[in-house]
Amino acid sequence: TVFKIVIPLLVFAGFSKQIVEILNKHGVAFSSFDIFSDEEVRQGLKTYSNWPTYPQLYVAGELIGGLDIVKELEASGELDSICPKAQKLEDRLKTLINKAPVMLFMKGSKQVAKCGFSKQIIEIMNNTGIDYETFDILEDEEVRQGLKTFSNWPTYPQLYVKGELVGGLDIVKELKESGELLPVLKGEN
Repeated sequence: TVFKIVIPLLVFAGFSKQIVEILNKHGVAFSSFDIFSDEEVRQGLKTYSNWPTYPQLYVAGELIGGLDIVKELEASGELDSICPKAQKLEDRLKTLINKAPVMLFMKGSKQVAKCGFSKQIIEIMNNTGIDYETFDILEDEEVRQGLKTFSNWPTYPQLYVKGELVGGLDIVKELKESGELLPVLKGEN
């Protein structure tokens, strides 16, 4: 479910502040759009939604309403059933490390490594012939910091096979030198 809230820039003032506080209190996953950044959108959305004021709350592309409606939904207990919850970080990390059988968390991507360690591990991985997916930790600070704690591994890159941490560049180099890397990547060890 995609959830959007259209709010003015001054999110910490007035009605926008109140609606954000309510949504945060209920652990709702949401993103926002600053209507002051685009006058055409600001005016056009009022016509499109037939709702003359902001903020405007949308769930799955459908207008729910403004602050008064959100307060009513909160009071009746319906807000929790209408709005999707933010996924807990641990659950999100488990989903990410299991996204593919071989998953590499790194700075950059297969195509563009953004640090020397990531570049080295990509070269090793590409020479194995094993298919793998990557996740750019520079694009998501929550994942970048959270995975260090979750895995109890303080650095990047981090390589996972079938949801289990193999290690970083040094471990991958050792496995390669000992001839164990391919069996590990195939999940045989």
